[in-house]
Amino acid sequence: MLLIVLVLYLCPVFQCQTEDTEFSEDVDFEEEEYMTSDMDSNAAPLRIPRQVKSLLTKETKPHIQELSVQTTIISRYAFTAVSCSMLNRHSAATQGVFQFHIPTAAYISNFTMIVGGRVFPSQVKAKEKKMKKEGGENNGKKNKDTPEPREGEMEVFRMEVTIPGRNRAMFLLTYEELLQRRLGRYEHVTSVKPMQLVSRLNVGVTIVEHSRITYLEVLPLRNGKTPASNGNGNADGKIGPPVSTVVKQNETFCKITFTPNIVQQAKIANNGMLGEFVVLYDVERETGIGDIQVLDGHFVHYFAPRDLPVVPKNVVFVIDTSASMVGTKIRQTKEALFTILRELRPSDHFNFVTFSNRIRVWQQGKLVPVTPNNIRDAKKFIYMISPTGGTDINGGIQTGSALLSDYLSSKEESHHNSVSLIIFLTDGRPTVGVVQSPTIIGNTKAAVQEKFCLFTIGMGDDVDYRLLERMSLENCGTMRRIPEDADASVMLKGFYDEIGTPLLSDIRVEYSEDAVEYITQNLFTNYFNGSEIIVAGKLTNRSSDSLHVQVTASNSERSIVLEKDVSLLEQEQETERRLAEAEAGPKADGYVERLWGYLSVKDGLKGRLRSQTSGERENYTQHAKNLSLTYNFLTPLTQMIVEKPQVLADGTLAQTEAEATEAPPTPESSNQLSEDDNSLTPQSLHRNEPPKPISAVAKATSGVSKLAKKSVTLSKTSADGDPHFVVEIPHSKLTVCFNINGEPGHVIRLVTDHKHSGVTVNGALIGAPAPAGSHKEQRTYFSTITIVADKPKRSYIEVTPQKVILDDRDRMILPSSSSISVETANLGVVLIANTNLTVTIQGTIQFVILFHHYKNPAPFQRDHLGFYIANSKGLSKDTHGLLGQFLYEDIGLTQLPGNVSMAGENSTRETLGKNITLPSYPVLKVKDRTVAVIKKSRRIYSGKQTVDCWFAKNNAAKLIDGQYSDYVVSHLFDTGDWANGTNSH
Repeated sequence: MLLIVLVLYLCPVFQCQTEDTEFSEDVDFEEEEYMTSDMDSNAAPLRIPRQVKSLLTKETKPHIQELSVQTTIISRYAFTAVSCSMLNRHSAATQGVFQFHIPTAAYISNFTMIVGGRVFPSQVKAKEKKMKKEGGENNGKKNKDTPEPREGEMEVFRMEVTIPGRNRAMFLLTYEELLQRRLGRYEHVTSVKPMQLVSRLNVGVTIVEHSRITYLEVLPLRNGKTPASNGNGNADGKIGPPVSTVVKQNETFCKITFTPNIVQQAKIANNGMLGEFVVLYDVERETGIGDIQVLDGHFVHYFAPRDLPVVPKNVVFVIDTSASMVGTKIRQTKEALFTILRELRPSDHFNFVTFSNRIRVWQQGKLVPVTPNNIRDAKKFIYMISPTGGTDINGGIQTGSALLSDYLSSKEESHHNSVSLIIFLTDGRPTVGVVQSPTIIGNTKAAVQEKFCLFTIGMGDDVDYRLLERMSLENCGTMRRIPEDADASVMLKGFYDEIGTPLLSDIRVEYSEDAVEYITQNLFTNYFNGSEIIVAGKLTNRSSDSLHVQVTASNSERSIVLEKDVSLLEQEQETERRLAEAEAGPKADGYVERLWGYLSVKDGLKGRLRSQTSGERENYTQHAKNLSLTYNFLTPLTQMIVEKPQVLADGTLAQTEAEATEAPPTPESSNQLSEDDNSLTPQSLHRNEPPKPISAVAKATSGVSKLAKKSVTLSKTSADGDPHFVVEIPHSKLTVCFNINGEPGHVIRLVTDHKHSGVTVNGALIGAPAPAGSHKEQRTYFSTITIVADKPKRSYIEVTPQKVILDDRDRMILPSSSSISVETANLGVVLIANTNLTVTIQGTIQFVILFHHYKNPAPFQRDHLGFYIANSKGLSKDTHGLLGQFLYEDIGLTQLPGNVSMAGENSTRETLGKNITLPSYPVLKVKDRTVAVIKKSRRIYSGKQTVDCWFAKNNAAKLIDGQYSDYVVSHLFDTGDWANGTNSH
């Protein structure tokens, strides 16, 4: 077994194809597809497992070194970042394929490739009309004109790329989705199907909620092998989470990780098709009006009432019994219907219609109550169903609609507090009677007449899902798809459970008109038990004091009216407080606005589908398209254009049509630091801007662009090492230095100019034991540095020795081992592999972060960061922080006479108030404070330069305003202003 595992590890299969065909520059979605390894059925009778032999024949394929899928869910809104690193071990260029299954309801917000050290960004643009595909159901691709993705399904994002010999490719994909509550649970699904064993596989799900998490469960992997082979069986035989899963949780926060090693992956599936990692959870419900969250000029309203009486329902089941349903489909349909019959309530009424070439009605002209005799007779009817003939969809819908409509008309008084619906199931396209989709849609709408809702279910691959979706959406229902190989009885039963318990009807959610500019869907025909109503809005005037909320609805007994005045300021403060308590991090910034954008796009696409005139359709189209472009969403109205790398005959990358952006200019008077000769050339990534033509490209060797000696301009003002602080005083032409003896876990404010330029820099400390013989008890280093820029719009950069996270509308996670240049509307970033990161804000403010890595670290060494202020132009005179306070400070150096009373002047030279004669010594004059200093030398820029400086002892006492503890903040993204004034002692 060990030999097999080693062979699997050394010779993995990836879903790469060495085809000569070029891939399209447009990214397409594909319907669910699985590409399995080819097995050699004619293998010679050797004692080698067939699958291992198959693996050995594909050793030229690229190898996935690392796959990371990290999701953060903030109040049901999920951000997912996928990072896949692939290596071509061989000297020849090889075609590789990156593919990843994403939920159909999700919108991709960014995709970037890094191939051979060069960045190939994507652009989301409006889709041109000529690219629209009508009737594209048979082409194997996702129909981009489909307005509403089918919830709970997965589809494939796929991109091919040629990887030069002995080079890497990295793929970065981000997508967003709003989780829907069904049957009292939110479900988040992560696809783990790399199709080969992965050296480093890491799946993480972080949940941050305002309300208490009342239920949390990690399911066994779905679509994998049997539960026993998934490695998740417990000693008592119960099936638990997948092996290697770790869950950490408190009341409103939980972090779940799944990190199986090679052996654990092989036990689950040796072809890498591990399955789907599923997390279920729910939160505590607020009574009354529901939960309203306000942030950044937007709000979201979650409404899920409970403990209500069930509303009686009138339901007609319209079932396809054509010849294509023969076998498993009809058997599983019957099983589901038998189960559903047992769960009908005594107050319900029901009937059955079947259709093929002819239409059959179980009970002519009526709906029957739920009684033992009627249930027994219905089971006989279902049992006797025999599939035959063609598919008359129009006839089945018309018969079922007439049956329910006539029943409601004859019983109008007694059924005004009931919910009526049709559940329609088919596995094919119309072949008998009316077969034109527009006619069927029109006939359906005319027959329903807004008296009841139509829910459609499609089974298998030969269904006109666009037709079913339009039929349901235009008649207040939803559509559900059952894949060809799924257990239809389970899925049918599950779908019925979702809509089988109506609690409210005719729900209307309204807000004060003067406070709200645009809200998402606020009228809902029904509210079913276990679901949730979500409305998001954009506030007209953020200075408004309150928001009046009114919810009206009907249940089985009476009409309901709920009202409340919500204080916007208090609610926003409450939202921010809860996020801070849960340590939601930077993703929390703007999540309500993006949720609003997500729902608004969904509404626009639904409205576009339901529109009756070309003008109405165009309005919905333009609205949804504009929002898609604003939030960089890949939707049915947008397309993603990706620049593709071209590999020359010698296996190296050719010149591309993108210009490499040079590091931003810096002052000539500053010091210069040479980078290593083997650093990769940083390439440019312009998000939301078209690529520019290239002007020059460095010579390529083995497909990797080398960088000639190039300088990054730095100043001396820095915090590096233990940490040692060096400050260049521009006005006085002095250099001052000091140490800070912080505690591990402290987050220190380095720069803050939040009110003016919007810039804040914080650094987190980690600890290490002190070297033998040191006077210190421990060492501390910067493990993480965050740079937050709040103007003109919130963005941030989070840096660790291993990675750089950039979030400026889109979110990117870049390894520190890559060389990349990224330019956005607010930020410019140049990353030199394992060396330094240069960040430019608003064109002038510039910081440089050095990476310090140890190959064989001593116990007192830790990988850490150094922070340098390269250019402070653009920071205001009110800038503060341990470093920032000195940018515009005027500090003088003088000699203090020796015969002076030292009491209270300098604690290190205190002599109980006696006048003594000592030699004069240097002091700094800082505001009205006097600070004794000594001359020292400091090595900066990774030891490449030595500077002389005046050193202040005792944690920079009296040199800095206040004391060290004043600069310790609550978390890395704290942007609070300096509020302690100055030290005037």
